[in-house]
Amino acid sequence: MVALGDLMKRFEKLVVDNSPTILTAIGVTGTLTTAYLTAQATFKAAELIYLEEVRRVKLREQGDESPGYLLPKDAVKLVWKLYIPTLGTAALTMTAIICSNRINSRRAAAVAVAYSITEKAFAEYRDKVVEKIGEKKEEALRSELAQARVDRDPVGNATVIIGEGRVLCYEEFTGRFFYSDMEALRRAENDINAQVINDSYAALSDLYDLLNLPHTSESSEVGWNLDRLLKLEFSPLISEGRPCISVGFSVKPIRGFARLQ
Repeated sequence: MVALGDLMKRFEKLVVDNSPTILTAIGVTGTLTTAYLTAQATFKAAELIYLEEVRRVKLREQGDESPGYLLPKDAVKLVWKLYIPTLGTAALTMTAIICSNRINSRRAAAVAVAYSITEKAFAEYRDKVVEKIGEKKEEALRSELAQARVDRDPVGNATVIIGEGRVLCYEEFTGRFFYSDMEALRRAENDINAQVINDSYAALSDLYDLLNLPHTSESSEVGWNLDRLLKLEFSPLISEGRPCISVGFSVKPIRGFARLQ
């Protein structure tokens, strides 16, 4: 039988893991509730102000001049309590939205840092492999891995994106086939690095634009900065009897690339 303490810990973890979603739901609900309470309070306030004005008119008609006319400050004093629930809900809504945004920002920054650390560790590992077995053997091993990926997903099973070149290329990052040539690929690499130097960063989508490749759902979220210039690497492959160039990234695009400049 599960102890109450364990259930509480599981519930707490569930809440923490899903806190952005929960806070967003609270924000949406709070926005709708605030609008409803505002309208409700406004109708009641209008009624109170009308009844007070009628009361003062009757008193003046009876010769009592003490009430005078209802001034704006008098109206505020009369109805401000009606808006307390509205203000409370609005404050809760804004707090939920702000907290949700902060949590998402912290998590995005943490993911970017973790990704960067992983990439650095992989680069160090790769450098050590090259040091141990030699550059040519490392390149041959990389070509074998790329060939294995193409064999699992041959060009016959994929849609080939028509480009300006005549050479069949395989993009390792997304597993897409497209037509290009070495001149266009090198030119795109130089253009992206020139953009990084001029603008401090470039997105993967910018590279896709140069190669006439469609954007992906994440290509605008990853890229390169001044600390991480683009470096393409190529491997000769065969896909169903056709010569093919595998196009990979020696320096992979990272998430949060603009913030790490």
